[in-house]
Amino acid sequence: MSGLKEISAETAKQWVDAGEAVLLDVREDPELMQARIEGAVHNAMSSFDFDNIPGGDGKKLVVLCAHGMRSYQVADYLIREGKVDEAYSMEGGIVAWAGAGLPVDQG
Repeated sequence: MSGLKEISAETAKQWVDAGEAVLLDVREDPELMQARIEGAVHNAMSSFDFDNIPGGDGKKLVVLCAHGMRSYQVADYLIREGKVDEAYSMEGGIVAWAGAGLPVDQG
């Protein structure tokens, strides 16, 4: 079954650590300068590059933003446009990730 699913930051971290998923960060450049997740691919929503979508190698695509709203929109759009069969939006975004005590690079 394909489609869009929402997952927790903890689940995303487990998948990434197990090599099962890649993170796609759709926040804007100034947001990245405040905090980012190591290894996440940056592709800002405002200038989204369809040639810079990670995955396609059997790994799950987990989209994240600040709070989970933009990531949901981008993941939904990628599915509707046939760019991916399945995508996951990380609920609560990087705020939830940091709130769960998961590693964040500051500045």
